[in-house]
Amino acid sequence: MSRHNTLRLGKFGTFLVLMLLWASAAPIDARIERSNGIVRVKSAVPMSEAIVRIKADIAAKGIKFVDEIDQSKLAAAAGIKLRPSTLLVFGNPPLGTQFITSNPDAGLDWPVRLLLTQDDNGDLWAVWTDFAWIARRHNIRDRDAQFDMATVVVKSITSTITAK
Repeated sequence: MSRHNTLRLGKFGTFLVLMLLWASAAPIDARIERSNGIVRVKSAVPMSEAIVRIKADIAAKGIKFVDEIDQSKLAAAAGIKLRPSTLLVFGNPPLGTQFITSNPDAGLDWPVRLLLTQDDNGDLWAVWTDFAWIARRHNIRDRDAQFDMATVVVKSITSTITAK
């Protein structure tokens, strides 16, 4: 089997595994705000546990974790009170850079940014930009399978915080 075919088979196998993970995940109470492309998933666990679970799942999937930014800590240092808010940045370069090769401006949206934020009621939400919305924003029409894969992956990652 040629190296090219081996790579294609490996990518297809990864896709199938991720699809099975997505299909087996507990239903996610997600809201997509169509006008601005924001997806919100309610967490069943507090911020610290959500961060631990998400980072562990990212690592288990072999995805590169880039940064954790505690926005409320940054605000406090500036003398501003902000509800708990942490931005997690991560990505899979073999997947994400395909969007950038289609349209370099897509680099504005990659790697993936997942915001964990607490609302006025004390509920914690995982928030990210809908990948179909990103595709439309950057007029990318040649990466549907890759956008679908990114959606499956982020839903699988956030499913780790939807149950106690």
